[in-house]
Amino acid sequence: MLSFRRALVAAAFFLTILFFTTRSTSPAASSLAVEFPKSPSDPGSKDDSQSTTSTDTGNAVHAGGNDRDRTPSNGQQPMHDMSKMTLHEKLAYQFPYDVESKFPAYIWQTWKWTPAHGEFHFREQEATWTELHPGFIHEVITDQVAVYLIRLLYASVPEVVEAYEALPLAVLKADFFRYLILLARGGIYSDIDTYALRSALEWIPDTVPRDTVGLVIGIEADPDRPDWNQWYSRRIQFCQWTIQAKPGHPVLREVVARITQKTLERKKAGSLKEVTNDRVIEFTGPALWTDTIFEYFNDPRYFDLSQSPGPIDWRNFTGMENPRRVGDIVVLPITSFSPGVQQMGAKDYDDPMAFVKHDFEGMSPFPPLLALFFLAPTCPSLTWVRVHKGPGNPRANGISASSGTLPTLLSIFDDVLSASLGDDAHSLLISFYKPAWFGVIMVVKHCIISGWLLEGRGRIESVQKTAVCSHVSL
Repeated sequence: MLSFRRALVAAAFFLTILFFTTRSTSPAASSLAVEFPKSPSDPGSKDDSQSTTSTDTGNAVHAGGNDRDRTPSNGQQPMHDMSKMTLHEKLAYQFPYDVESKFPAYIWQTWKWTPAHGEFHFREQEATWTELHPGFIHEVITDQVAVYLIRLLYASVPEVVEAYEALPLAVLKADFFRYLILLARGGIYSDIDTYALRSALEWIPDTVPRDTVGLVIGIEADPDRPDWNQWYSRRIQFCQWTIQAKPGHPVLREVVARITQKTLERKKAGSLKEVTNDRVIEFTGPALWTDTIFEYFNDPRYFDLSQSPGPIDWRNFTGMENPRRVGDIVVLPITSFSPGVQQMGAKDYDDPMAFVKHDFEGMSPFPPLLALFFLAPTCPSLTWVRVHKGPGNPRANGISASSGTLPTLLSIFDDVLSASLGDDAHSLLISFYKPAWFGVIMVVKHCIISGWLLEGRGRIESVQKTAVCSHVSL
């Protein structure tokens, strides 16, 4: 008969046998099971990403590769003392660039209110981005939230935070924010008044491997006319109302560094408030964006220019109708982000290359606008004033005046337009002809008292309204 003591001994015996049996059959820990960070890939093996491709036969733009900024995504980075780094080094360390990574599934937009607010009037436009991009994270960032988001993302680069908060105009911050969010997180930025016509998955041609592209841009303006510089800041102008990027791209890094440095220099000199609406294009807008991209195309740090027949400039892109790849950048034709303008070679909204429709409604309450001011009969010293807008261009060269106009009075006129049309009043080109003190003051007066705002939507060709004192000719 099995007693308690015998049962206890038997149980101990079987447990002992079980212990030694399982221990002897378990595999020993092996160093082969430890996964080490992968070494960076050999730049020489990426020759296919160093060439420039184009769907236009015979029109390929010669350019080299850009392996210099390719950072392996696996493994941890060693700690560095960022206090001794330059601004460019800080941005490169904090936001490394890996061209072989995927485009992040983010859609970033900014506005005064979120879609949940009653004053949000862009529900139709905003919805198109969500509908065509299921699975994407779609965020509409308000001005208040943007400040805290930049402080969070750029806490280790305080110069950037200081520059962002120091910018005196909302339009400057809006421009700066799009570069900052794409540099830090990547994805798609698009103005709140844009419609998504096709999914971003269709923007890059199937013939271009996605692991060789880090930035997708479109042409905003290609004015093939002798007086192009009266309407646009550059002969070929890249738009920045819609951009797709992988985080850390060198172009975004350079733009952020330039804006930060210029802002802090002006802040230190006490001249930051001189950056008025008419200077936005050059300070943070498409002029700066375009210049930085062209400089990147011709930078020997990123491209092998030894075999290039010459510098890459506007001539390589004017009149193009299909996407072109220059290194790790895909440039889309004007139809892609500016369809329906019916000029500069842009095709209509139903064209296969039409990806984004821009209404320019976020710029002011009356987009696009012409200002027509009638002068009182008591202003003989002002011969005439012409207020016009570039053909199809929402952002002309700002406000200019002929000799004799005091900068102070011009600034007042600029402020009046800003109050009437919003922060993007620089989209109007104001030309004064033979003005005098009294005449300019009368213009300002009638802007406030008896000015007319001519509202229009869609396309504006070459429209001029000329006021000759009390006589008006249309």
